[in-house]
Amino acid sequence: MTDVSPIVLDGVLARTPRRRTRVGLVSGGLGAYWPQFPGLLDRLRESARFVTGRFEEMSCEVVDAGFISDPQEAARAAERLRSADCDIVVTFLTTYLTASMVLPIAQRAHAPVLVIDLQPTEAMDHPDTDTGKWLAYCGQCPLPEVANVFRRGGIPFRSVSGHLRDENAWKRIRRWIRAAQVRGAMRHGRHGLMGHLYPGMLDVSTDMTLVSTRFGGHVEVLEFDDLRVRVAAVTDEAATERVALARAVFTLDESVDEDDLAWAARVSVGLDRLVEDFGLDSLAYYHRGLEGEIHERLGAGMILGASLLTARGIPMAGEYELRTSLAMLIADTIGAGGSFTELQALNFRDRVVEMGHDGPAHLAISAKDPLLRGLGVYHGKRGWGVSVEFDVRHGPVTTFGIGQEADGTFTFIASEGEVVPGPLLEIGNTTSRVDFGFDPGEWTDAWAATGIGHHWTLCTGHRAKDLKAAADLLGIPFRTVDGPNDL
Repeated sequence: MTDVSPIVLDGVLARTPRRRTRVGLVSGGLGAYWPQFPGLLDRLRESARFVTGRFEEMSCEVVDAGFISDPQEAARAAERLRSADCDIVVTFLTTYLTASMVLPIAQRAHAPVLVIDLQPTEAMDHPDTDTGKWLAYCGQCPLPEVANVFRRGGIPFRSVSGHLRDENAWKRIRRWIRAAQVRGAMRHGRHGLMGHLYPGMLDVSTDMTLVSTRFGGHVEVLEFDDLRVRVAAVTDEAATERVALARAVFTLDESVDEDDLAWAARVSVGLDRLVEDFGLDSLAYYHRGLEGEIHERLGAGMILGASLLTARGIPMAGEYELRTSLAMLIADTIGAGGSFTELQALNFRDRVVEMGHDGPAHLAISAKDPLLRGLGVYHGKRGWGVSVEFDVRHGPVTTFGIGQEADGTFTFIASEGEVVPGPLLEIGNTTSRVDFGFDPGEWTDAWAATGIGHHWTLCTGHRAKDLKAAADLLGIPFRTVDGPNDL
């Protein structure tokens, strides 16, 4: 084992690199046109190259299956995309083509399909448009045909129509690409689960088999002893460097005990080694412990290291909350941060919901430098040590969690609001004041009625559309709380 230290760039923790989103792309049109209208195919291929370039600008790994002109070429493209194991397949309708050219791709690629039709410009120059030039604008013509065949074939249909330089269309396309990033993160993710369930938290209990069968990926069952041996191997030099990192990232309250900080730093380095050794993309943990023994001290010392890892894009959730650690990973994948959260109080005077949690926080979405506070006791948990205190960046936010139904079905649940300034708890917890635009009591009732557990993640930005797209690609039901009528 080697020391693993986050790199600080301009005072910000460097993010851990992730697997690139793999986008399959096939463009096509009706081959009967090519001999009839010389130059049309060249123009359409030029449009296809433009589309490929836009996907490459999104840092996607593009598997370009080429330009197809008939069902035979479509079948060959489908085989190439099937073997490429794509996160999403994009079919670009450059002009009219038959549904028989699109159906094999959707059937054989084993990936969700997005159909796009992007005409060359926002409108035709009618006086200068003959039949050949018009056909370059006819990509939307087969769209209802394709949608009908997908519906009859039981294939989920999704599409984006626009023109090549239509930023509204590209905004919608990017939403599907972010959803594909989520699908890739879940299919290839390795999710740690360390310790045991917090006694009595029945809502937190999650079937690990269902996680792998419904989302893909792997749940790695860990023992606290896996962390113990790594913390024991941390050198004094590595621990001292981690203390220095903590002082650079956090404001330290006068309540912080130096010995507790040193212990949290040592646990932090051990956590980094654990994540590296097991190749983890997320981790949920809890251990009760007893009378100051080593496992209790490890559990109590994890908040610093878990927050640093979460800021790097490897989310950590306390209280054995596997579904919330997955929600945090999804939120981080779409660029929304995502901090471990539950209800704390309702402020009816200011019409806000106060929410947050003790334990790990997503430092990258803090409103200002996060604070380390020393606590002589953790409420509801054994142990003592340093804890993180911060407010999520003010402005639009989304609460997001993963629920589970009686039949085991997972659900994505979201609600959009705004973090607003005002008085906050100063007890070593993350706390944010969220205004959902209506009575906080009514929001709480509607939110609880969705089937959410008592933890979720607080994300920056209004992300309901992004999360709905991700749910669509994963085949997961989506629910949202938008107002008091959602009771």
